[in-house]
Amino acid sequence: MDIKDISVVVDLAGDRPAARAAADLAKRLGAHLSGLSLAYDPIVPGYAIAPVPADFMISARNQALKEAETAIGAFHSIAAEAGIDAEAHLVDVMAGGGLDGIVHEVRLADLVIIGEDDPDHPEPVREALIEAVLFNAGAPLLIVPRKGPTTIDTSRIVIAWDGTITASRAVRAATPFLKMATHVEIVLVDDGKKLPTGERLCGHLLRHGIESSIRKVPNPGKDVSKAIRQAAADANAGVILMGAYGHNRLLEWILGGATRGMLHGLTLPVLMTH
Repeated sequence: MDIKDISVVVDLAGDRPAARAAADLAKRLGAHLSGLSLAYDPIVPGYAIAPVPADFMISARNQALKEAETAIGAFHSIAAEAGIDAEAHLVDVMAGGGLDGIVHEVRLADLVIIGEDDPDHPEPVREALIEAVLFNAGAPLLIVPRKGPTTIDTSRIVIAWDGTITASRAVRAATPFLKMATHVEIVLVDDGKKLPTGERLCGHLLRHGIESSIRKVPNPGKDVSKAIRQAAADANAGVILMGAYGHNRLLEWILGGATRGMLHGLTLPVLMTH
């Protein structure tokens, strides 16, 4: 499937690397880009005893709308600089209403792009937003590090392969990316279990005209995400491709895991599907 419809969540402040990377990618792929700016309802702490004054709620709501409109203006400027076909939408995120609005907006996207949360410009529920898109949108998700890059380097791609259904879906969803690469490396992380074979994946990719190589890497610290990142650095990769949450989500939340480990302190863009 070609990537012709891209959606990006536009950061409310900062340099907006995700929007810039999305615009660059849309230009290279000849894709339409939709910028989504989120206006969050004021969050009232659960421990609040006294009722929150109405004036405060109205003021906070107006401020959220102003920030969202500012982000839309910034997105239009980024799209104009790139010279791409683009549109922008303001999406309300209502208190207690979950993230259904944003999930609905991206369900027809061929690719969704979201930036890693920036502690200098933190936004509400960014990690929950990433999980909501991963689990409910049915679209591949590209997560961009908060410190760039603003161009997605697709020339060298590392596939974190464990033979799971989520990894298989990631490979199928990323076929357009893989066809752009000049070097694809399949990485198998030794976590003490029987490693899946990478030869079948090599054959599958070759039938799509994609040449690849296989590398098995040790995991002495029992940290899969760290091992994947090191393998990507060794391969001078521009993108890491992997399935998300191959294990029970609660177990990963309690014990950590490759998915949760990759969502923090990103060094490279990560393309995930569930």
